[in-house]
Amino acid sequence: MDFFGRQQQVRRMSARLVVLFVVAVIGIIVTVSLAVITAFGAWDSDPTTIAGLAVAAAFVTGLSIGLASLFRTVSLRGGGGKVAIELGGVLVPQDTTNPQLRRLRNVVEEIAIASGVPVPEVYVLPQEQGINAFAAGWSPTDAAVAVTQGSLDRLNRDELQGVIAHEFSHVLNGDMRLNIRLIGLLFGILFLTVIGRELLRWGFFAGGGNRSKDGEKSGGNPLPLIGIAMVGAGLIGVFAGRLIQASVSRQREYLADASAVQFTRQTSGIAGALKKIGGLPTGSQIRNPREEEVGHMLFGSGRRLSSLFATHPPLADRIKVLEPEFDPAELDRLAQQWSQQPPDGQQEDIALGFAPPPPVAPAAAPKAAVQPSVVVTQVAAPTSESYQRAGALLGQIPEAVLVRARNPHTVGPLVLGLLMAEDPAARDAQYRTLLEKLGQRMADAALTEAGELATLAPAHRLPLAEIAFPALRSLAAADQQALLGAVFALIHADGRLTVFEYCLSRLLLDQLQESMKPKSGWREPSRTLATSTDAALILLAVLAQAGAVSATRAQSAFDAGVAVLLPGKQAEYVAPPRGVVELESVWAALDGLVPDDKSRLVQAIVAVIASDGTVTVAEGELLRTVCSLLHCPLPPLS
Repeated sequence: MDFFGRQQQVRRMSARLVVLFVVAVIGIIVTVSLAVITAFGAWDSDPTTIAGLAVAAAFVTGLSIGLASLFRTVSLRGGGGKVAIELGGVLVPQDTTNPQLRRLRNVVEEIAIASGVPVPEVYVLPQEQGINAFAAGWSPTDAAVAVTQGSLDRLNRDELQGVIAHEFSHVLNGDMRLNIRLIGLLFGILFLTVIGRELLRWGFFAGGGNRSKDGEKSGGNPLPLIGIAMVGAGLIGVFAGRLIQASVSRQREYLADASAVQFTRQTSGIAGALKKIGGLPTGSQIRNPREEEVGHMLFGSGRRLSSLFATHPPLADRIKVLEPEFDPAELDRLAQQWSQQPPDGQQEDIALGFAPPPPVAPAAAPKAAVQPSVVVTQVAAPTSESYQRAGALLGQIPEAVLVRARNPHTVGPLVLGLLMAEDPAARDAQYRTLLEKLGQRMADAALTEAGELATLAPAHRLPLAEIAFPALRSLAAADQQALLGAVFALIHADGRLTVFEYCLSRLLLDQLQESMKPKSGWREPSRTLATSTDAALILLAVLAQAGAVSATRAQSAFDAGVAVLLPGKQAEYVAPPRGVVELESVWAALDGLVPDDKSRLVQAIVAVIASDGTVTVAEGELLRTVCSLLHCPLPPLS
């Protein structure tokens, strides 16, 4: 199943999740309503009184569940990092020199570049000795990946790579949004147990009854009975919640395992991680009390549950899918072996002779032709070749440059240096702009970076910027705003806007906007090409103009895209008067397309870019940028 097919499946699962939630809520409301009627002794009353009590109980119960779910969902507005922090996660600095943490960040960066998604925030759960991990967030832009200390201690690099690739599969396939919604809905269901316990406590403190003015007992205190009913209803919620978690999670874990194998092209990594979970006493256990909320999004089961409620397939079954010859008895042998000497991931790396792949020569431009249908199958489906390309790209960038890109104190001048023109006159105008905007220290630092980055291959500029984005996101909001203002002034200082300048500035804006104002993530794609044709045609026209050497060539490229976008129809090519800036009017409409229509749009985009038989570095940058802004992450094509 391709990316767009998986998106359709996630939409269906979201609908099923809502249906299951509604069914659970109805069951809880009925239980509480019956208890309220019983507690107030109203069964012998007239039907109007019974109906009134039932409606009031249903309204209060439903409102409590709804508000609790809404509150929990809004509390997660900050994205995946919020979930990691609630579980005790500690942010891993971009420029860390700790060997364990540097290894983790390197793996995450390589897989992010290979996947075509922004480098996520990375967290470690230092108190958790079990082997586990999760990815959380509303979208790839605000995603976070978290691993336990046990994963860092026990897994070698191949195994860690397999676990992270598994989690990136959840990022790419839209599972994260489904998972984080589930946290909000489950909180609403489970919230009733808290209310029930409080009612029980208040009821007992009240002495169990009330007395009238003449001293006669007027009736039993209804609070304990209502409290017991709400605790019971909460247990129904726990039961329903576990079933919902299990129904959403199990099959997707198999799919994520398979995706990780496709990505890394070796089963030993992820299978080895699963074996260590089975062979070590800590397994994949998560001790944090919030494990119940996030159990469905973990790499391994955070606690031992019956098969009915298990959020993950049995461990042995997952390993056998990866290694059909696997004998479950091997886990007992490993447990005995590791009881004396637990595995050490970094020592295993040394024993395995791990070393980064040697740098390879950069690809020549222009690049080979690509087929639209082939590119669409690569969206959110990175392969081992993608991972190798990403590793090679990072290997060709000088280490000193990467260090500055990861450091919040030096990343600003580096990004500004990437945007400074080669022409001396244009660079002088840009320098004066930076003097005015940010002062001499930043202007001088950016000018120095521009000189040092002049030898960087064009194909390496955008990947370097992607490595720099996490450090930029860590800056204070005022510094982010100042940098954005300087970037936009810089790219307009020389009176022209190149494709690279637009790509970098637009991706930077997208990253920092999400950092400063995270989205709630509840909006579902609802637009169609029928209602967004004008925006789609503007996009194709901009792409045709950007890659063409003549008006005739632009017309031909535009027609190639229209033939895919609107089969059997024609559209007039109008050269965009503002060039790539015209794209600012299309993103909102096109990002909201339903999956099938977005798939057709991506094919049309590729048809435009590849219409002359080649894809240049600039066209490849534009293609990756467009796909990123449409949330269709595309791995490097070469």
